[in-house]
Amino acid sequence: MYASRRFAFRPEGPKRLDINMPTNLIRSLYNIKPEHRGGVITIGNFDGVHLGHQQLIAKTIEQAKKLGKPSIVMTFEPHAFEFFAPDQVTIPRLTRMREKFYALAECGVDCVLILPFNQYLANLSATDFIAKIIHQSLRPAHIVIGDDFRFGRGRQGTFDTLRSAGETLGFTVQAMPTVMVNGERVSSTLVRKALAEGDHQLVKRLLGRSYAMLGRVRRGDQRGREFGFPTANIYLHRKLTPVRGVYTVFMHGIAGRPWPGVANVGVRPTVDGTRTILEVHLLDFNQDIYGRYVKVEFCEKLRDEVRYSSLDLLKQQIAQDVNQAREYFKQLAAMPQAGQG
Repeated sequence: MYASRRFAFRPEGPKRLDINMPTNLIRSLYNIKPEHRGGVITIGNFDGVHLGHQQLIAKTIEQAKKLGKPSIVMTFEPHAFEFFAPDQVTIPRLTRMREKFYALAECGVDCVLILPFNQYLANLSATDFIAKIIHQSLRPAHIVIGDDFRFGRGRQGTFDTLRSAGETLGFTVQAMPTVMVNGERVSSTLVRKALAEGDHQLVKRLLGRSYAMLGRVRRGDQRGREFGFPTANIYLHRKLTPVRGVYTVFMHGIAGRPWPGVANVGVRPTVDGTRTILEVHLLDFNQDIYGRYVKVEFCEKLRDEVRYSSLDLLKQQIAQDVNQAREYFKQLAAMPQAGQG
């Protein structure tokens, strides 16, 4: 059977999120090794790693185990819409590269191959993509794709294109049907819509888990501490974010269990902020976590971000948010598997 090395986020030691999964990260075609060839692959952007993506990956892993070969997810950075219009991005990504890798690794795949999406890749025809990227680099035995998968310049490549090429090049191709939830096709677009509407129950059904973000806790301007509600500040490094406002959250990576809190995602208009920041006030928590790499799991949206006419009004609203969050977690505590999304 294929054996892959372990990958763990850095830095090592007490300041890292405890992620230790048997998944190999391959950062480019130049890093492909002989043991990565001859396996079973699936291809896509996988933004959000929703249930449809998970079905593809599960089938990829299943077929790889049957053959005793590696299972490989091929994905791309940046997303195509970021490459073609970097200064006019209107679609928020669900997952940054590290978040996507983490979600893919949780699915149990052996390898994640991340290809830089550049002009060379964008210009490749479907037949050249198959010959130069898929066959020449990986020589797969089998490929699993979604029934709506398109690839190559102008999205000209289809399942039939792959299947025809496979008959010549020596690989087989399998298309997986669309996954439906509430009569709608599960997609990254639908997840974004549910997040924008604050429907986190639907989000959880589409993802099979709660939506979450990863990041490192940084020092802020200490304004929350002055208000009596100190916050852990996480810079999001995103042009746009799919969530905005005030939420109940769980933070992972700071204790032996997920820790409840209340978070604001936004620019903090009352204090004339301009940079989008994730700020988390942890309930009944008083430890130094600066520098920790954490996961913030979004539970329920409480309200939109608002500009207040004074800092006193903002302070009063934060107190109300904290009280509302305490009531939420009090009710959640009586439910099974609380905070395990």
